[in-house]
Order: sequence, then structure tokens, then C-alpha cells
Amino acid sequence: MKTLAVIPARYSSTRLPGKPLVEIAGVPLVLRVLNNVRSCPSVDRVIVATDDERIAEVVARGGGEALMTPSELPSGGDRVAYAAKRIEADYVLNVQVDDPLVGADMIDSLVAALDADRSVMLALLVKRIENSEEVAAPNVVKAVFDGGGRAMYFSRSPIPYPRNEGGVWYKHIGPYGWRRDFLLEFAAMEQTPLEKAESLEMLRVIERGRSIKCVEAARDTIEIDTPEDLTRIEKYFRRGF
Repeated sequence: MKTLAVIPARYSSTRLPGKPLVEIAGVPLVLRVLNNVRSCPSVDRVIVATDDERIAEVVARGGGEALMTPSELPSGGDRVAYAAKRIEADYVLNVQVDDPLVGADMIDSLVAALDADRSVMLALLVKRIENSEEVAAPNVVKAVFDGGGRAMYFSRSPIPYPRNEGGVWYKHIGPYGWRRDFLLEFAAMEQTPLEKAESLEMLRVIERGRSIKCVEAARDTIEIDTPEDLTRIEKYFRRGF
């Protein structure tokens, strides 16, 4: 199998408990994401990695496949690695359960980036920032990359520093595309100093001297983390998208 997509989905959430089961325009969030990923031509198999039977049951009723993972796993990335250890594939996609707008235009471009360059261990999406308030927002991860799209750094701070007017900034959005062998290697690595400082795991890849490919996305997403985000996404779907 070439491409495995894993959607990590835990029930507990500080700001939005039971988030994977919250209905978005009448469809549970986890099923909306699952159905979007299943429609991607480059994906061979989709797994929802969860620690909660309620989520697994909803996935099964929706015709999907769930894998139960230990509840003590500390992050979604660890759930993805847990699934990847048990399923052979060339590539493993980590698709966030809080992203109901993820689609083939995003996911297939990551697979294409991995196909194009074997030195790339991880491919991810970047989107040009259009809302100036996001430049300084610490919850928006900024990315800088070279002319070939290879990542130079990621930060919660404004990078490049906005000393002059008219700058261009990019943010990281959406799923990750890993080479499976490197994902398993990465999951066994100790955290690195910059990763700890910024709380950004992609910095572990850079600090270990590996290559990340930044693929520019043509559109933005709406990630669901708070009740306010639910209001935004409901408005989006009411507009008929």
C-alpha cells in the first residue's frame, strides 16, 4: 500500500469536549473529515485512531475504520505513529480531526511532493496570510522557506520580522505527509531544544537535519478548537459551500 491516512481523534478536549462528535451542518465532525479524506484519489486507506469507544462506534456506523489506541498517548502525532507501526505503507498522512474543510486539493498535493523528491521526509501545507492580525498571533504558526519550498524555520512569533510595510507571511495549515519510515524514527526521537521552546514538533525535523517540503495551498481552512469556531464553520456551510 502506498498511502495511509490517519485521523487522530480523542474525546477529551479542554476547550471543546467531545469535539470529534460535534455535528457540523448535521454531520459529526469526525465523519465529515473521514468522508473528505476517503474521496482523495491518492489515499489507499483511511484509519481513525481513537481512544474512545463512542468515536469508534460513530465511525463504524459511517462505514469507516477505527483503530483503538492507548488513552495515555500524549498527542495526535503519537496516535498516528501507533497506527503506522501496525500498517505497512510508503506514506502516512496525519489529518487533523478538527479540519472539516480538508480536501483532495490539499492531500493529493502532499503525496505529489513526496513522490517528486525522495530527500523530503515530511511535506506540509503553507498558506499566505491575508489577515494581518494572524501575523502576531501565537496560535498561528508562521513558516519561512527557500525558493525551492524547503522549510527554513517555523515559529509562533512573526517571521520574518515585520520591520517594513508590505511584507509577505505564510502560515502552516492542515495535514502532514510523512514517509512512514521517518515517522517511526521521528516518534522515537527525543524532543529538541527549539521544539521545546516553540512547542512545534516540525522543528525536531529541522534540528535533526532532515528536509521538510512546504507546499503552498490555494485556500484556507477553518480549524475547530472553540465554540466560536463552530459558529464560523456553520456560517460557512449555510452560505452553500
